[in-house]
Amino acid sequence: MVEIELKFQIPATSAQAVQRAVATSTAQITHLRAQYFDTPDRRLAAAGMALRLRQEDERWVQTLKGRGDGHLHRLEHEVVIETAGGEPVLDITRHAGTPAGAALAATLAGDGDALRVMFETDVQRTHRMIRSGSARIELALDIGEIRSGAARLPLHEIEFELKQGPLAGLIALSSRWVERHALWLDVRSKAERGDLLARSVKVNAATLAEQPTLRADMSADAALRAMVGACLAQILPNVANLAGGVGEAEHLHQARVGLRRLRSALRVFGEGSDDVDATWQPALAELFAHLGSARDRDVLADTWLPALRAAGAPDLFDGSATADETDGIDTVGEALRAPACGLLLLDLMAFAHGAAQTAEAADQPSDLSLTERVRPLVERLHRQLGKDATEFLTCDDARRHRTRKRLKRLRYAVELVSSVCRGKAVKRYLARLRPAQDALGLYNDLTVAEALFKRRLEHDPRAWFALGWLAAQRQKLLADAAQALAELPRSARIWRRD
Repeated sequence: MVEIELKFQIPATSAQAVQRAVATSTAQITHLRAQYFDTPDRRLAAAGMALRLRQEDERWVQTLKGRGDGHLHRLEHEVVIETAGGEPVLDITRHAGTPAGAALAATLAGDGDALRVMFETDVQRTHRMIRSGSARIELALDIGEIRSGAARLPLHEIEFELKQGPLAGLIALSSRWVERHALWLDVRSKAERGDLLARSVKVNAATLAEQPTLRADMSADAALRAMVGACLAQILPNVANLAGGVGEAEHLHQARVGLRRLRSALRVFGEGSDDVDATWQPALAELFAHLGSARDRDVLADTWLPALRAAGAPDLFDGSATADETDGIDTVGEALRAPACGLLLLDLMAFAHGAAQTAEAADQPSDLSLTERVRPLVERLHRQLGKDATEFLTCDDARRHRTRKRLKRLRYAVELVSSVCRGKAVKRYLARLRPAQDALGLYNDLTVAEALFKRRLEHDPRAWFALGWLAAQRQKLLADAAQALAELPRSARIWRRD
């Protein structure tokens, strides 16, 4: 069985309105007490699995959940346990013969006896069924807490689970509630949050990029949906941690990487689908900009300020930050919790998991392989970058920044289609792009630092030291970037023969 659900956190300002909206005359209230199990070395958590025994009012249910297709689908198998009034014991054989059970057996590798209770949940669930078009969806408002020893974590969240019908109905209903109540999407499960509580850890490591698995016989539309799904798999958990106020600098960085990959996929390959919404790109650009100012400050603090101090600079950021410099520091979470962000992510999830068009339906030649469709798009980008490289020393910083963005777009495009390329060849090609990307990134960081210090100059003349020192670095970094661009490969010889 595959569980299809979306979970959202509820702003304090919307709590009462959400309670009233869920608790209609048809709603039921169920008391849920659950124990979550894992091995001492957290094998299930590492595999993205959750195993629990839960008392639901008077009945007991054992449930196993595992990774599914992205953050929307999860493997699930549950068994109602017949008891004589006592508390049942965990029995993993209840899941034998199911896909989830097979995944559990492989993860435990015969060590089922090592399972123990890691944390518990105690929740009052208010739930009811609702229709959205031809879809039947269960609405569940959970209020309670997660417990591990003396540690406690409050829960106040709402879930939308698709019980029957098309995914579009689930997305449409969730979107209406996001607009009405400012809910924000949270892909962190109770199991993940409980595991963190049990370990006394605030947040899991940032989620890195993984590439989609494409096939030569895929339509361009199907390939693009797979690319968008892979990008969302990186974006959603990092965004959830940032929106939840526990994200760190690396979560911010990886969220930005995911957004860049997504924007690159849509820009380079977006014409392969008629279902791409023209509003996505500007909305993603705006979201990226919200994350950009915070990232710029991180780079300044981690890279340029230590170098300036080593060069004898005065302490330019000694607690006297201006309003301009602090503007936006606390707005990353606000931007990610905003309904506009949630609605955008829901739209993209609907696209990623939607039914793909065939080549014929998209009015495209049906006799072309996926490689033949994407190859000219990548090679055109490579040629544009080659032209940029010849003009890099003589153009202005705006065009240099465009070159850097084009290089990133090329790298992400190649990574996204790497599964239909020659493995060793694509690795060599990407390795030859990396020095240029690093050099252009360092030069771009310098121009960002210059802009920050120029604004600082209006309030603090000591910023002249930083600007003078950065000016001395500029020519070397510019020359390094130009040299790295000159050493780029002349062509993208990465393709398989179909």
